[in-house]
Amino acid sequence: MISEQMVWMVLFAPLASFVVIGFIVKPVLGVLGRRSSGDDADAARTQLAYAAPVLTILAIGLAFVISLIALFDTIDGHGSIEYPVHDWLTVGELNFTIGILMDPLTAIMLVVVTSVSLMVQIYSLGYITTEDDGGYTRYFAYMSLFTASMVGMVLASNIVQLFAFWELVGLCSYLLIGFWFTRPSAAAAAKKAFIVTRVGDFGFLLAIMYLFYNNDAFAAQGLSSIDIRDIYTAVDEKIIVGGVVTWIAAGIFAGAVGKSGQFPLHTWLPDAMEGPTPVSALIHAATMVAAGVFLVARFFPLFEASQMMMNVVALVGGFTALFAASMGLVANDIKRVLAYSTISQLGYMMLALGVGAYAVALFHLFTHAFFKALLFLGSGSVNHASGTFDMRYMGGLRKFMPITYATFLIGSISLAGLLPSAGGWSKDEVLTAAWLGGNTAAAIGFWMAMLAASMTGFYIFRALFMTFEGEFKGGSDTEPEDAPHGPVHLAESPATMVLPLVILGVAALVIGFLVNPIVDLGIVPKHWFIHFLGEGPVHVEIHDFNVILAIGAMATGIAGIVLAYLMYIKGTISPAKITESLKPVHTLLYRKYYFDEIYEDWIVRRFFYGGLSRGLDWADKAIVDNIVNKIGAIGRNVGVVGRELQNGQLQEYGAAIFVGVLTIVGLYLLFP
Repeated sequence: MISEQMVWMVLFAPLASFVVIGFIVKPVLGVLGRRSSGDDADAARTQLAYAAPVLTILAIGLAFVISLIALFDTIDGHGSIEYPVHDWLTVGELNFTIGILMDPLTAIMLVVVTSVSLMVQIYSLGYITTEDDGGYTRYFAYMSLFTASMVGMVLASNIVQLFAFWELVGLCSYLLIGFWFTRPSAAAAAKKAFIVTRVGDFGFLLAIMYLFYNNDAFAAQGLSSIDIRDIYTAVDEKIIVGGVVTWIAAGIFAGAVGKSGQFPLHTWLPDAMEGPTPVSALIHAATMVAAGVFLVARFFPLFEASQMMMNVVALVGGFTALFAASMGLVANDIKRVLAYSTISQLGYMMLALGVGAYAVALFHLFTHAFFKALLFLGSGSVNHASGTFDMRYMGGLRKFMPITYATFLIGSISLAGLLPSAGGWSKDEVLTAAWLGGNTAAAIGFWMAMLAASMTGFYIFRALFMTFEGEFKGGSDTEPEDAPHGPVHLAESPATMVLPLVILGVAALVIGFLVNPIVDLGIVPKHWFIHFLGEGPVHVEIHDFNVILAIGAMATGIAGIVLAYLMYIKGTISPAKITESLKPVHTLLYRKYYFDEIYEDWIVRRFFYGGLSRGLDWADKAIVDNIVNKIGAIGRNVGVVGRELQNGQLQEYGAAIFVGVLTIVGLYLLFP
């Protein structure tokens, strides 16, 4: 069985990479840059800079290998490996500990995070260069820390430990989204992501505080209110029930809504595309946005104990899937199309969690990580050739980039949910679970998800056709002058970029059926993935493959694909005419339902700044300052009387003493 020290290496390997790159390699490069110049010195600095990606890849590669070992050992251990917890800090009766929670959820998430991160780092070798990016070592240092943060969150055995790494994930996303901080748009996007996700994190923090508040109920049974396993026990033994469970689950879900870009805290995610494309792939596939789904899954027993919160999760998930898909229909930036697809697919996962299909949600998270990383890295490969992300200036790239085209096609098929791709198997499981959910929330979520499936087929193949079919439209050379662009290189991307695309393409095509087959494959039993997750703290139900629903889901997706084909390949339907005839709807979708305007103009400027902040400013000046000034005036006036009595005239002091003595004598005479 894998040792505890080896499991900790999954965290400390990328963390050590961050420390070495950030505090040794980068400072040394800075010193060399100040003390030497010339071609030889530049060559030496370049060679030293390459230590950053090498260290990152080696560290994350080691973490991936250990994660695989941990997965196999967890399987052998029937879903659990017990490790001791270590005391860290004691406050009153509350003992803070640090430890590893190794269960099926942890084992699977470790493999997802480290495998996708490894592919992203290899890809970055060709995408990020020392010549055009002064932050070369900074980039790999941040990426190492990002991976370590997500791993630390997955391994956490208590909610405080989890929250610390949860916030570190948010910090890393801020640093990487704003990596090109000299661009105003990138700096604004980073701040937006940080602030919007803090809104959800405040709810998560309230949930943790509520657990602290109820610690006495836990302590009476010998449990800790912050230990995750003890929280499971408290729910099972009805130590926390009713409104307490609902409020704690609501706070946790608020944190998940912020990190996973669910409605209404979705607005930061499309703007996060300002970061480098490999960063977008990592954020959208395996780290930050997956953290929200992981959080709900980690505390799923809490949600199961509150039917109200289960319904809320299902409805929010179903609506988000449809809502985000509608915005993807009209986006022209290929990365934004993929960003909206991420929000939509996360909605599918939340829908599955809300209808009680815990294992199905994680199955979709698992497959989504591979095909979404593939699509984002494919968009970066396209940008490498055309110098733009705007699909209106692309076209005809299939003949120049056959490997990128083939892998992007596989990713598109998987996103559209067509069998036998990985996304097809997991999306059908989600729809089946919603169909069999047995309540109104599940039924509503099912029909919203079905409608979103048709939109998904349309927008992803619209992106594929606009990018790869037809004739090349000039790339960055024809873009407006103020548009960000780069040089045009109409050729396939370097091998370091193509290799991860091929590996992820194979995974996006076959991994869904291989890990969760609908028939017994011998080595891999039928529904292995679902069975394995059922060995954890959550009981799972296994539904047989529903052929009718699968055909219906594929039909809706194919309908969207056919419509995209008629509009962008055959030209039978004119996109311009459709846009003109539905101009109000198109404007609404293109402006993202005006949520940015609502948040920034109305809530921030008019409510908080124009109303609330000015009201508080008036109260501070007119009430608080006035009270303080009055109290000060009383002190000053009392001081005036005291000052007059202490004037330094001895004869007056004597007279005052004489009057005092006479007064005392008189009182004794009057009241003997």
